[in-house]
Amino acid sequence: MSKPVLVIGAGPVGLTMAAELARYGTPVRIIDRLPARTTQSRALAVWPRTLELLDAAGCADAFRATGLRADAVSLHAGNSTLARIPFGTIASPFNYLLMIAQSETERLLEEHLGTFGTPVERGTELTDFVDRDDSVSCTLRHAGGRIETLEAAWLIGCDGAHSFVRGRLGMAFEGDTLPMGFVIADVHVAGLAVPPDEPAIFWHPDGAVMFFPITQGRYRIIADLGSVPLHRPDLGEMQAIVDRRGPGGIILSNPVWLSDFGVNERKVRNYRRGRVFLAGDAAHIHSPAGGQGMNMGMQDAFNLAWKLALVERQDASPRLLNSYSSERSGVARQILSDSRRMTTIVLLRSHLAQRVRNFTVKQGFRIPVVRRAIANRLSGILIGYPDSPLNMGSARGLRGPGPGQRLVSRCSSKQGNRPPRFVLAARDSAEARAMIARHPTLLMPEPCLPPDENGIWLIRPDGYVAAAAKCGNWTVIDMALNGYGRPSKHQGL
Repeated sequence: MSKPVLVIGAGPVGLTMAAELARYGTPVRIIDRLPARTTQSRALAVWPRTLELLDAAGCADAFRATGLRADAVSLHAGNSTLARIPFGTIASPFNYLLMIAQSETERLLEEHLGTFGTPVERGTELTDFVDRDDSVSCTLRHAGGRIETLEAAWLIGCDGAHSFVRGRLGMAFEGDTLPMGFVIADVHVAGLAVPPDEPAIFWHPDGAVMFFPITQGRYRIIADLGSVPLHRPDLGEMQAIVDRRGPGGIILSNPVWLSDFGVNERKVRNYRRGRVFLAGDAAHIHSPAGGQGMNMGMQDAFNLAWKLALVERQDASPRLLNSYSSERSGVARQILSDSRRMTTIVLLRSHLAQRVRNFTVKQGFRIPVVRRAIANRLSGILIGYPDSPLNMGSARGLRGPGPGQRLVSRCSSKQGNRPPRFVLAARDSAEARAMIARHPTLLMPEPCLPPDENGIWLIRPDGYVAAAAKCGNWTVIDMALNGYGRPSKHQGL
């Protein structure tokens, strides 16, 4: 029997990782030391790029049916609306922001994982592991105290900001704790004069207060504390903040969660050591500005799972796994930079700087191209891997994305529950069929329509371009596939 991949942590990242591996037919076990799923809303935002990947995984419909669709976000100062950023211009089948409590995200992902016959082993804790040449020897403590020694093919730490796996590896979590704090409340809100499905941010000389809809009438409210030390607020304090910083006339009631949090910006240098990987908050944490944290972690999982599945099936060389850290670390650096910039803008303290910010936003966001650029940036559709070691060729002179860029293809989004495969996007021809015959374990059995009939694209299982070339230049595609996998015995084209 094949050794399973062991996933530590059953939050959104671990559940996504386990579900993708199971969908690809890779033996997997997932454990969590807690006895039950979270009941707190925590992360709320699921952006279009994550929805595209969930669609490819086969579970986006359940998310859409459960979450609240937000078609815009608005920025205000008192009763004055500074800007409204619509999401309808985002070039994605999912051109909106889905607001959904993390507790629901975890429920949906666990149900999706269950369709593959893989349960979450709760009340089970990783207490030690030793990375060997061909496996990772893991010591697990089950509820009731039973000790199990498991030989895992790979170990993936999706166990959060205080990751045991990262600590056991001795990896430095480099970065800073920012000198700011926030209070947070999930409450019923009445009297907020913005569309009920629209996140709204109010700027005030004292700081910001932000409203994020969860369900009808219930919102997540976040406010910065300024120089006040971190503390858990009560409903009265949240009402006072909203009265002072908001537009007036808002009544809060029925709190279900009141808390506080500080902001850290940290990441590891390398997401892998030997047969052990890190993903999600175990590898990177940052300001919640932009709502990118959970999305970035889930996208870590989508990136790694197909690579591990191909390697475990011996359809690809283990060197394919070297691309995970370089690709995702580059994305984390960009997101950390973006979130730091957004946090700085929101929390300006100088009254002059605040007035300049408000004026600039009001004038600049009147320009459609500026609104589209911000929406696309937030959506995740611009995330790519321009420096990936997997990239080959160029799309210069062609109408279509280049290597490392996202390409949403009907073929790649409907691979179903099968081993991961690259998609060949090219005109159906003898040459295309010969390429598929040459690499039958790496390529989907049928070519797909290309963005430009004058080109050839090789699309990765996660929907990014691996290689691009002009028609006739099949050597680029062949070299790319030979570089990823173990080519078949077929020779020539």
